[in-house]
Amino acid sequence: MRASFRIGRVAGVPVGVNWSVLVIFGLIVWALSASQFPRAYPGRPVWAYVLAGLLAGVVFFLGLLAHEVAHAVVAKRNGIGVGGITLWLFGGVSELQGEARDPGAELRIAGVGPLVSLIIGVVFGGIAALLSVSGVHGLAVGALAWLAGINVLLAIFNVLPAAPLDGGRLLRAVVWKATGDRTKASVVAARAGWALGALLIALGLWQFLRGAGAGGLWLALIGWFLIGAASMEERQARMGSALRGVRVADVMTPQPQTATGDMTVRDFVDHHLFAYRHSALPLTADGGRPIGLVTLDRVRHIPADRRDQTRLEEVACRADDLVLASPDEQLTELLPRLSRCADGRALVVADQRLVGIVSPSDISRAVQRGSLRDQTTTGGRR
Repeated sequence: MRASFRIGRVAGVPVGVNWSVLVIFGLIVWALSASQFPRAYPGRPVWAYVLAGLLAGVVFFLGLLAHEVAHAVVAKRNGIGVGGITLWLFGGVSELQGEARDPGAELRIAGVGPLVSLIIGVVFGGIAALLSVSGVHGLAVGALAWLAGINVLLAIFNVLPAAPLDGGRLLRAVVWKATGDRTKASVVAARAGWALGALLIALGLWQFLRGAGAGGLWLALIGWFLIGAASMEERQARMGSALRGVRVADVMTPQPQTATGDMTVRDFVDHHLFAYRHSALPLTADGGRPIGLVTLDRVRHIPADRRDQTRLEEVACRADDLVLASPDEQLTELLPRLSRCADGRALVVADQRLVGIVSPSDISRAVQRGSLRDQTTTGGRR
């Protein structure tokens, strides 16, 4: 889930917001200001309901951000890089650039998010209770009570033992600790996520048929998302198993053809694109330092009449967005970073000089070889 725009950094981690946040934010504000608050506190002016709904919605998303920042901070303390945090339709996601090294780290990283949500809920609930005991009633107390309830509910939902929820990570840590098999633990958590998703879809459709309306459809949509995400996690787990022990140097294409940033798109298309079997061309400077990457998809959108005037550096994946790897790095550590640049390739660098390139087809071949190796090993044990 990519961010539509960035809003800054928190604890050194870039924070972005996907456009889909506007959908859920609008639904929250509408439900609170047009239904829940007027029903619980009648007789207030419309602007008061709208203001209370807006403030509650903003604080709710700040709580989601705190949840994800907690994941990111603990991940960094356990040696895992964090590419960013993105808030979107179903909450938030932290882009972890690697896997936990042991079940204990997995447990800490996964558990801290729901714990933060629970603490936020308890704090808001305590404030609301103190105000009520002091004789203060009204929209402010109602908004605090809603924030308390929604954060506690968020914490409970997130600890359900099913991937990709935090509870799925907790389940994976437990199974991993018990069996010593990370892949098996990931598959168990993913299949639990698939089961929970199917249950939510069935429950949502049942509620919809009984007249629950949009609430039932929303539940079914969450279930559909869980099934998709859980299935993807299982595929990634099996891929990680197939690639375990494989180094970047084992799969890279060494010494790829390169170009300079001042080459024109016309020259690239006429003299390089069809002269080599690869559709990506790294850009280098200063004797081999990578400064960009050009692919067929990037030059395809340049009109023919502009190719003579357009230089490759203008259409290339920028240097800041390049995914760089070392030859001795484990391929499984590289995979989470490949989504940083839309081109899906990594440039292999030694002593700041380009020595190779890793493409999706290179990884696909490595997965096929690794899967065959695992099948051979499994067959030999029977």
